[in-house]
Amino acid sequence: MIGLTKTGPGPGTVQVTEREPRPLEPGQVRIQVHATGVCGTDLHIASDEYGNEPPVTMGHEISGAVLECGAGVDPSWAGQRVVCETYFSTCERCSQCRDGRRNLCRARRSLGSFEDGGFAATVVVPEQNLHRIPDTVMSLDAVLLEPLACVAQCLLDPARMSPGDSVLVVGPGTMGLLSAQVALAAGANVTCAGLASDSVRLGRAEALGAAVTTGPAAEEFDVVVECSGAAGGIATAFRSARRGGTYVQVGIHGARVEVDFDTILYKELEVSSGFASTAASWRRATALVGSGAVDLAGMVTHALPLEQWEEAFALVGSPEAVKVALQP
Repeated sequence: MIGLTKTGPGPGTVQVTEREPRPLEPGQVRIQVHATGVCGTDLHIASDEYGNEPPVTMGHEISGAVLECGAGVDPSWAGQRVVCETYFSTCERCSQCRDGRRNLCRARRSLGSFEDGGFAATVVVPEQNLHRIPDTVMSLDAVLLEPLACVAQCLLDPARMSPGDSVLVVGPGTMGLLSAQVALAAGANVTCAGLASDSVRLGRAEALGAAVTTGPAAEEFDVVVECSGAAGGIATAFRSARRGGTYVQVGIHGARVEVDFDTILYKELEVSSGFASTAASWRRATALVGSGAVDLAGMVTHALPLEQWEEAFALVGSPEAVKVALQP
C-alpha cells in the first residue's frame, strides 16, 4: 500500500512511498482508515522540529473502522467505527505509566512519528487504544476527537476554569475553536482572538457563542489559552492574563521562544499545559461530543486524497481552513 512517509532526517524528506502493511500481532487490530487529520505536529515532523524515527508513515488523528482483530482481541470490535489514542507503546512500568499518564512515558513510541501512522489505507494499533466513535459523529468529523482529547488534557485534567470565568483563546484554528467550545461548555465567558485575516475562523468562533477580537485585548482575563503556537500569540497571551490568573499553553511553537518570566512573577500567574492525551481525557472528549456540548460538524473544511498531501499541508494554518484531512 502507499503511505505518506517521513523517509529520512531533515526537512524535505516527506513523500508518498510504497509501505509494507504491519503484521498483526496478538492484542492488536488493523483499522481501515477513513480519514486522518493533518495536525500542526505533522508539519513540525516534516521540518524535523518534532522527534521522529524515519522511515515512518505519518499521521495520528485517525478515524476508521476495525478491519481485522488479532489473537486475544474482543471480537465485538470487528467492523466498529473507531478513533485511537496516539501512543503505540509505552514501558508500562515507570511511575507515569503506573499513574495512568502514559503520555509522559520516556519510552513512549507514538503513531506517525516513531511507529507507522494513519496516512495510509490501514494502520495497526493496540486494542487498548481504541475508542468508539459516537453515533452522532460522521467518520470524517471524527478526526477531531484526537485534538479534542488533547484540549481536554490541557483544560479539564485538572479543570483550569470555572463557570463565570473570563477566558481568552488566542488563535482561532482547530485547537482554538475546540478550546473555545470546551470553555463555553464549562460555563466560561469566552473571547477568541485572531488576526484580521482570520475572519472566516473568527466567524465560526462567534457562531459558537464566543466574542471575537482582532485587536489588543480590552480587558485582562481570568484564564488565557494560547493555541496559535506563534511567538506573537504567546506574548499577547501573557500580556492579557490578569494578576493571579492562569495561562495555558496548548499550541506547539516548534522552536525556542523568548518568554518574559518576570511577567509570570509579577502577576503571580499559574502556568500550565498538557502534552498529548490520556485515557481520561479521551473519555471526556467523547462525552463532550456525545452530549452535544462540543460540535465537530463542519470543522473539517478540506478533505483531500493522500496524493495531494502537499496542498493539504499548505492549507494548514491558512485563513480559509479550519481542519484539513487526508483520505487514503
